[in-house]
Amino acid sequence: MSLDVSPALLEQAERGEVDEADFVDCVRTSLPYAWEMISSLVAQLKVDGGAFADNQTPPPDEQARGQLLRALASDAIRGALQRHFGVRLAFQNCHRVAVFPLDSSVDETLTKFTSVRSQLLNQSPELRDC
Repeated sequence: MSLDVSPALLEQAERGEVDEADFVDCVRTSLPYAWEMISSLVAQLKVDGGAFADNQTPPPDEQARGQLLRALASDAIRGALQRHFGVRLAFQNCHRVAVFPLDSSVDETLTKFTSVRSQLLNQSPELRDC
């Protein structure tokens, strides 16, 4: 799953620095499933409060799964999304996306969520091929 980069954005990149808002818009339009997943979790976190909000429902198809993987595996995309939404993102398996506030009071919860132990406990035979 590649980003659908406009000629204007590619030209920016070729000239030097890229406007991050333009890059974020490219991500939004190129990876709509991932964008919607993350933005809905950010909204849920704002409404419900708490240490984090996460998704535990597998994507509906391989294209959607690919979008999540692309968004969260790329340092540039992930970093831009975190700055845009003002959150920290965490990822387990092929679909468990979580958003954490920037508040340091949730650092311990984030550390537990991203631990080796939590990764192992979040495994199941259904997720082996994701």
